[in-house]
Amino acid sequence: MKKKLFTLLLFSTVIFASCNKDKVYPNIKEYDDQQIQNYISTNGLSGMVRDTSDSDTSGLYYQLIDKGLVDSPRIQYSDRVAMVYTIRSFDGRYIATDTIINHYYGFLGQFRTANLPQGLQNAIYNVLKYKGASARILIPSRMAYGVNGYGSGSSSSGNRIAGNQCLDYWVRIVADQKAYDDLSINKYANAYGIGITGYTKTASGLYYKISGSDTGRVIAKTSTVGVTYSLYNMNNTKLDEATTSTSFVVEQLVPGVIEGLTKVRNGQTISLLVPSGLAYGMSGSTSIPSFSSLRWDFSVSSVTSNSGGGVGED
Repeated sequence: MKKKLFTLLLFSTVIFASCNKDKVYPNIKEYDDQQIQNYISTNGLSGMVRDTSDSDTSGLYYQLIDKGLVDSPRIQYSDRVAMVYTIRSFDGRYIATDTIINHYYGFLGQFRTANLPQGLQNAIYNVLKYKGASARILIPSRMAYGVNGYGSGSSSSGNRIAGNQCLDYWVRIVADQKAYDDLSINKYANAYGIGITGYTKTASGLYYKISGSDTGRVIAKTSTVGVTYSLYNMNNTKLDEATTSTSFVVEQLVPGVIEGLTKVRNGQTISLLVPSGLAYGMSGSTSIPSFSSLRWDFSVSSVTSNSGGGVGED
């Protein structure tokens, strides 16, 4: 009986091996290209072009939306780029389309150290090329995060890109930061009914609106102020607040807040729409993405003079 069973198992193994021998499995380049072709067809993406900049070895597909500043120097790997982007994995489980959060500022040649895909780096160098350019890019999995994927948790949670996933990127390279900030502020005001016509715009790009009596003590850069405040990003998400009076030395704050607070008096409130260049700049901070414009609302409850001529309080 054991002999017959062994013979049967051996026979089955030979048949299985023979069937698999005749089967042709695609390599990863063929697999990626098949996934991209299916994705283009399923989503009705017209105008997609295969990138042949690297002798057709990358497997990238793209649609150039805006050529950007073609008369300016081409972006090099040693250049810093300011980038706004969205991402979708082909399986639809990972979606990051918030362009208020998805900002990057850094050297193009250091994308890998920032955990950005090799394919995205190639696309910026070979396809977008210039500041101001924008494109939709389909990145094969081998040029994205490979078999391991990226992120934490399970792919079903939406926090992780699964292995062997091709990626759908939309990318814009920011050319004029001040203009981009102003556009962001105006879009924010329109989206959330802020009423920007009620604000005054300064030469620096700051928007401010003051309410309350103008009879209190004037704030100087060297003043210590007691304030309550709220801080919002351009999604109208509250990032920080102080509901009880908190003291600051004005000149130790970011430039846009310094400029705004020195226009207001004790007892007044002021709303500030601050471009990124007057906030945390291109690099951002721990909780604030690169080149983020912000809104601060302050209510001033005390002003203390720190001038050498003595201390006064109102």
